[in-house]
Amino acid sequence: MSMATSHGLPALAAGDLNRGRQEILRLEGIGKRFPGVIALDGINLDLRYGEVHAVCGENGAGKSTLMKIISGQYRPDSGTIHYLGEQVQFVSISGAQAAGIAIIHQELNLVPHLSVAENLFLAREPKRGPFVDKRKLNDDAKRCLARIGLNVAPSVLVGTLSIAQQQMVEIAKALSLDAQVLIMDEPTSSLTESETIYLFRIIKDLRDAGVAILYISHRLDEMQQIVDRVTVLRDGRHISTDDFASISVNDIVARMVGRSLAEAYPVRQSIPTNEILLGARELRRSGVFGPVSFDLHKGEILGFAGLMGAGRTEVARAIFGADKLDGGTITLRGEAVSIRSPREAIRHSIAYLSEDRKKEGLALAMPIAFNITLANVAGIASSGFLRFKEEARVAQKYVTDLAIRTPSIYQIVRNLSGGNQQKVVIGKWLYRRSNILFFDEPTRGIDVGAKFAIYGLMDRLAAEGVGVVLISSDLPELLSMTDRIAVFHEGRVTAILETKSTSQGEIMHYASGCIHA
Repeated sequence: MSMATSHGLPALAAGDLNRGRQEILRLEGIGKRFPGVIALDGINLDLRYGEVHAVCGENGAGKSTLMKIISGQYRPDSGTIHYLGEQVQFVSISGAQAAGIAIIHQELNLVPHLSVAENLFLAREPKRGPFVDKRKLNDDAKRCLARIGLNVAPSVLVGTLSIAQQQMVEIAKALSLDAQVLIMDEPTSSLTESETIYLFRIIKDLRDAGVAILYISHRLDEMQQIVDRVTVLRDGRHISTDDFASISVNDIVARMVGRSLAEAYPVRQSIPTNEILLGARELRRSGVFGPVSFDLHKGEILGFAGLMGAGRTEVARAIFGADKLDGGTITLRGEAVSIRSPREAIRHSIAYLSEDRKKEGLALAMPIAFNITLANVAGIASSGFLRFKEEARVAQKYVTDLAIRTPSIYQIVRNLSGGNQQKVVIGKWLYRRSNILFFDEPTRGIDVGAKFAIYGLMDRLAAEGVGVVLISSDLPELLSMTDRIAVFHEGRVTAILETKSTSQGEIMHYASGCIHA
């Protein structure tokens, strides 16, 4: 007789133990090409009942393409897929879902103007005759949300939720399908530590219930808690598959990028000066933050640390003019300025790279060339007309300088990997020749290779005299890449620490609200 797990999922019964060691899915020789790019080249992969199988690789290694083939979004150009012992080819996402394969996308696949309940059961709404049964829809949604511990009303519009809450809705949506194969693409990228811990409990219960999970994440350190086997891809090819217990994180990194984990951060070359580029004094926004004061020096990388909701992003957005300040003074090179909009901030050579690059940093349906020149159209215009040859020259320069992996500067940005999209956003602000750059979680959801490139770029910018503010929840990142760290707690700066003489413990001490070390 089956036992139930803590989340109400049926666990594997004793008679199912053999099934737990059997394959549910096998891919052989999977190939996929796009114009100018070989995305996958002869990939082999097998997945077993009741296991969590991680797929690792740099951005552009082919992970997401492979998952889209399994889930029916793409068709392979070569190779075979065997599912439940039979050769199959899914021609749509709905076809894969009907067969028991669900995917939780890294890029949220929700409709913002619909409610949480409507998103959870989109195109699967319970009906009473020809009409949607709203009461059953909301009751079913409540059960789905309770299953993952998300305390939001089913009637709330998805667009009003935080990114982390939307990620949890995406997870609840996939779990509602009762899938036999669940694909998780960067499921923790927007979650808090407590939300991640809860998600891992759900994953363990699903595994105990016999569900097979393909797990993609750049957070290699978290995998040891849940992963059984790990496959490494590089440049669209299969490199290795191992039991996770038999391989080190350092070995995984080396196979992914050809560089050890000890070399995850570049050696800093920049040295900050005494010249203050940006001064913030007593900045306030009612009910959000304040008073906040700090200085940013020429050639400095200043870190913003703090727990989620501490006010780091809100302060950056207010300085950039995206949100209104209720009080305080901003000075640039000692001169007081009033910044009432992002346009005015850009005019003052201030740039803000949003943590949500998809929503606030990129025109996803437009090509790379358009995106890179978007913040400085005047630079490629003459007498009111765009100079397309100049646009192409500028775009090619930044594609080369930033090592953006793309077959062409006219590639649609939506089709790039996350790391390459982030580089396009950086290229946009570099072409604008900004003197002050706010990087808000710039390495979230990208691989170690792309991270290394972005770290090197930040250091190079600082060495050229640019002032950089790095907003990050990754304490090793802050300790490796900054000169000083401003620690936030509940909308206030509780300490500004010299990076070379502080520690993770001291940062968390001040982030928790303590004002005495």
